[in-house]
Amino acid sequence: MLSNEVSFDRKAKEILLALRLENYFSKEEILEAYLNVSPFGRDSSGRNIAGAQTAAEGIFGVDISELSIPQAAFIAGLPQSPFAYTPFTRSAEVKDVDGLAPGLERMRYVLHRMNAMGKITDEQYEEAIAYDITKDFTAPTNSAIEQYPHVTFELEKRARNIISEQLAVEDGYEVTDLENNPDLKEQYRSLADTALRQNGYRIYTTIDKDIYDKMQAVKDNFEYFDATYDYQEKTDPETGELMKNNAEQVAAVMIDNKTGAIKSFVGGRDFELSSVNFATSTYRHNGSTMKPLLGYAPAYELGTLQPGSILADIPLRVPQPDGSYWEPFNWNNKFNGLVTARDAVRLSHNLSAIRGYMEILPQRPMEFLYKQGFTGLTPGDAEYPSAVLGAPTYGVTVEENTGGYVTFANGGNYVEPYLIERIETSDGEIVYEHKVEPVQIYSPQTAYLMIDTMRDVFSRGTAIPARNNLQFSADWAGKTGTTQDTQDIWMMGSNPNVTFGLWMGYDERRVLKSVKGYTPTQRSQVLWAQLLNAAHEVNPEYIAPTERFQMPGGIVKRSYCKLSGMLPSDLCRQAGLVGEDLFNAAFAPTKVDDSLTVGKYVQIGDVAYAPLGSTPSEFVKQGPMLKPDFLKKLQIQDVEELAKYMPDSSIFEGLTVLSPDPLPVNNQAPKQVGGVKISGSTLSWSASPEKDVIGYYVYHSANSSSSAKKIASVPAGKETSTNLSQGTGFYYVVAINASGKTSSPSSSAKLGDPDKKEEPKPDPKPPTTPPGGGNNGGGNGNGNDDGDDTSTDPPPDSNGDD
Repeated sequence: MLSNEVSFDRKAKEILLALRLENYFSKEEILEAYLNVSPFGRDSSGRNIAGAQTAAEGIFGVDISELSIPQAAFIAGLPQSPFAYTPFTRSAEVKDVDGLAPGLERMRYVLHRMNAMGKITDEQYEEAIAYDITKDFTAPTNSAIEQYPHVTFELEKRARNIISEQLAVEDGYEVTDLENNPDLKEQYRSLADTALRQNGYRIYTTIDKDIYDKMQAVKDNFEYFDATYDYQEKTDPETGELMKNNAEQVAAVMIDNKTGAIKSFVGGRDFELSSVNFATSTYRHNGSTMKPLLGYAPAYELGTLQPGSILADIPLRVPQPDGSYWEPFNWNNKFNGLVTARDAVRLSHNLSAIRGYMEILPQRPMEFLYKQGFTGLTPGDAEYPSAVLGAPTYGVTVEENTGGYVTFANGGNYVEPYLIERIETSDGEIVYEHKVEPVQIYSPQTAYLMIDTMRDVFSRGTAIPARNNLQFSADWAGKTGTTQDTQDIWMMGSNPNVTFGLWMGYDERRVLKSVKGYTPTQRSQVLWAQLLNAAHEVNPEYIAPTERFQMPGGIVKRSYCKLSGMLPSDLCRQAGLVGEDLFNAAFAPTKVDDSLTVGKYVQIGDVAYAPLGSTPSEFVKQGPMLKPDFLKKLQIQDVEELAKYMPDSSIFEGLTVLSPDPLPVNNQAPKQVGGVKISGSTLSWSASPEKDVIGYYVYHSANSSSSAKKIASVPAGKETSTNLSQGTGFYYVVAINASGKTSSPSSSAKLGDPDKKEEPKPDPKPPTTPPGGGNNGGGNGNGNDDGDDTSTDPPPDSNGDD
């Protein structure tokens, strides 16, 4: 009824309440109430206890009515200093002789006072004093708190919130009044706590005990945790022991898609190591698992993206609300050119995700998450594009993140995750019962398209290790996530029945490491799969449904141009850019792609330029090209940058992007080509360092007296060689620049002996040696017709080429 405030006002209230109690209750009633709530130290399991009945059971293992005189005296002495007199340590062990001495001395004092006041006879006193009370201490027992500490304390916390709200509403308050008034909220939480401890409520949970037990066993025996702990300068306030509090942690939550019931969870590595419930109570950055929640699903819903939409995955400089600039990068420090939204999710590209998010940022996509119970997201997070990469100010809980993925698996309907089915009084009266109240967040079409996009994460994306470690089959869809410097690892997955989310990291953030050859990502996915395998052993029909996610009406399959998402044009087909994917019928393409044109270009390295009138025609190519206006739609300003990264994207191999710059021309003939040589049947040379060289002519002459003929035109690029098919002769190379000017001929390379003159062949004569005799027809005597073994040919050329 009173707070712990130290003030004259509080003391005055205490006096008035004490006087009132004296008027309404007898001394015996007041004492009884006190003895039912007063602390009595610890029980044999090391738990803190309150109330004389609990003390009788926890210390001596008997009902209070069965206590002997020395046992009753021992308990009666405890309230003065419960933890000094209690016989048990926190670790459920009986104290040593010195530790027991204060409690035994206190018991003897109580017996002395009982005898002095005539409550017991001298004979009873002497017998009690001589009795060895230590043999009556009961053995430790397992309790729900010991076996299921995370479950017990989580239920207590949630039940307290439920009952406090009920009590406040009964008193005429609104639930919002509690949220807006911390003092009022604390007052009703205190009242609820008292009700929980005194009213004998029965709390029914959603947890599947068998699945929960199996998951804890898997977690306890997982061999790929980092076993290194940090010993922080933190001590237990009761024992003074140094606390070990920063082991690598894990948390996981399994939620039923239809109801939101939490069927199982993993609260941490070990409750003794850390009592924090990492599944429900800690906020962490969720990395790339935020992309579907905040970026892609809202974009699908708003129609700015569909799975086959094209995004530019090239360098990006993003202005921030505070005036600064942010330059994000992909997890592998590579760029991927133009990619589909489906592939960007599958391979977890960052740059393309940001571009898609920035297009819908003015429409406040964070509102989708506020409606789904994400309590740690701030108004400021809604302003920064970095939020889509899972870097909000505080973060999300594993329960919240998993609940967000349940929304996709539940046809776009959010169901609040819950742990308590109902609360009953000791007489069976229901005082609370959870009601499932779905809230539509996305259309069924958006939800299914997101699920179908995330199927690829398991089938051919970043979640392949998770899929490969599952021992059963189901229709899985989900997302992986890693935060900056690999401080948090996430694995989310849904099938038609359940959604299972897992996080791995440290309480006090630090970099996760590889263990036994497994990277942090691989370790998290192996554990995710092993936990599900354990659940499958308990209930295979529930964990591995045979049905697949059902496609709703309003979704169509369409061919589209991979550049624009519009219907493919003839040029798009010519460029090999026709794709096929699913669309929300409301956003399916209706117009033919107009992003391409046909044009001529000259290729120098990776860059294509518009040719000059004097550019030799053999180096001028013609093919499909991007129109400049289309690049603006992709938020691309620097065409040369796009051209630079286009080769990394195989789906655009048939497409050319012209540089905005003219062909480099210096109006002088190129310098002579060097490094010309022949190896086998390949002629090679050194590439010209001049930027305006667009190619090379290769010439051949049969011998030194014959005229040279052009035999090849080789475009400038990475390859500076050509295969020779003309045989013996002299070869040289000439460089050509963009304006058609040529260099002087290079030094020639010789193949064979072009100037060798053939001697006239003698008339054939009959052999002078009989068949079968001599050396077998003038041969070399080895049984093979190798011809003359004394050659008159000159030695090979000095360059080693014969």
